[in-house]
Amino acid sequence: MTQVILLERVEKLGSIGDEVAVKPGFARNFLIPQGKALRANAANRAKFEAERSAIEARNAEEREKAEQLSRSVADKQFVVVRSASDAGMLYGSVSARDIAEIASTKKLKLDRHNVLLDGPLKTLGIFPVRVRLHPEVTVGIEINIARSTEEAEKQARGEDIFAREKEEVEQVTGTGEFDEDGAVPVEAPAEEGTTENVTDTP
Repeated sequence: MTQVILLERVEKLGSIGDEVAVKPGFARNFLIPQGKALRANAANRAKFEAERSAIEARNAEEREKAEQLSRSVADKQFVVVRSASDAGMLYGSVSARDIAEIASTKKLKLDRHNVLLDGPLKTLGIFPVRVRLHPEVTVGIEINIARSTEEAEKQARGEDIFAREKEEVEQVTGTGEFDEDGAVPVEAPAEEGTTENVTDTP
């Protein structure tokens, strides 16, 4: 493990000035080159203490700026139109990069690193997503994924956009269920030359 001094708050690690142990690769490839930490040695400890007031003041200024910018996206819903099957499975997915592009504003330009997403979104629906604007400022937004703007509006109103499809499927199949590919199962026609439920009459 490698000891580092944090220059900003890092989630699950600590706050400014904390000395923490991290994996060498994480320190070498991310924390140190991103300016988030210094290697914990005598020279860097002295350097940090000499600059601590300036570092904390700069962090407070950036945090305040992020809080002001957060108003342009906080609690807003953003619509993403995608093709999908009748069962709601997307033909593709919506990634952190997609969300960053759709949620960016004139005042606030986001990139995929700002979007905290466990994995791509792969179905229609409305999903809560967190956006980090600063190590200490995180806001929540909603991503409304639909096949059209009209469907997005219905979802936003709380309507079940699949209700009609389910009724149609139930009329066809009697079950209201789609097949494993998300399509309406259709009963195969009888093969030519065969008959069903035919009784011989004398």
